[in-house]
Amino acid sequence: MSLSAAEDNSASEIHLPADIDWHMLDKSKFFFFGAALFSGVSAALYPIVVLKTRQQVLPTQISSLKLSLSIMNHEGVRGFYRGFGTSLMGTIPARALYMTALEITKSSVGTATVRLGCSDTTATAIANAAAGLSSAMAAQLVWTPIDVVSQRLMVQDCNASSIKSSKNMIPCSSPCRYMNGIDGFRKILNADGPRGLYRGFGISILTYAPSNAVWWASYSVAHRLVWGCIGCYANKKDENAVNGGGGCGYTPISKEMVAVQGVCAAMASGVSAMITMPLDTIKTRLQVLDGEENGRTRPLTVMQTVKNLVKEGGFAACYRGLGPRWVSMAMSATTMITTYEFLKRLSAKNRESLTS
Repeated sequence: MSLSAAEDNSASEIHLPADIDWHMLDKSKFFFFGAALFSGVSAALYPIVVLKTRQQVLPTQISSLKLSLSIMNHEGVRGFYRGFGTSLMGTIPARALYMTALEITKSSVGTATVRLGCSDTTATAIANAAAGLSSAMAAQLVWTPIDVVSQRLMVQDCNASSIKSSKNMIPCSSPCRYMNGIDGFRKILNADGPRGLYRGFGISILTYAPSNAVWWASYSVAHRLVWGCIGCYANKKDENAVNGGGGCGYTPISKEMVAVQGVCAAMASGVSAMITMPLDTIKTRLQVLDGEENGRTRPLTVMQTVKNLVKEGGFAACYRGLGPRWVSMAMSATTMITTYEFLKRLSAKNRESLTS
């Protein structure tokens, strides 16, 4: 694949490895290696997710450092991995659905937009946005029940163990105590039926579908811009080297490609986190907290959740946990995109042809 160094008639081109489409993948390798690689990524980033979740459900703002020290002092390292087994159980099927929908949509939409006469940049952005949208919706079918149980395990007992001030008590968290993820699934099903496991499903779709669409579209734009800047710089070096003659092109090494992927992923994560943070905070509270009516606990509505947030801290309360979420998204996206590209090349049916 060749990428122009700039959108004008530049003499130098960046020669990137060919894209790998869905039909070029060995599916058994793709899913097997994908499960192993992404499980490792989830384990590394899980403590940040715990921090973000607890910050979102607390009624007052607590810094990430203070909350981390509190968890370590009262719960130890295990406190950062509450609900991890449940989360990992859902990661494998959810990722499989995600990657399948992502690749199929990206390939089909990309081909359709090119046939409609769109430029490569526009076609790539549209295909990536559509792929992010469809993959998020597919993954939520599995991920929402896992999210409900794992998030409740994350905040369970944290009032008693890590939050000592009464004003920092989590309001109306679930009265049930769960021994583990399976016990959590059983008790939620007994109390609320399947609807209990899919609490917040609608807001999850409204959160993750746009978030993924924005992320993949932003990533494709950032990817092209960064390589365009690198190409312009390489072109100037070529011109200086041959006293004004045209360059013959630039082929980046693997380390440069990984670095660019990481930078673009972090940029896209920042855009996506800022846009969708309020929805993520509302979703987390819907899935974790309950309200009280006539002495009985019952699930909160979206409007009640929004009113409680505004009452606690105004619109800024919707951005509690933004720091950890941004870091989590940036780190997750960076490792995900580099792992994902590595996975695709590892799973290609004819790997030799990709180097030519």
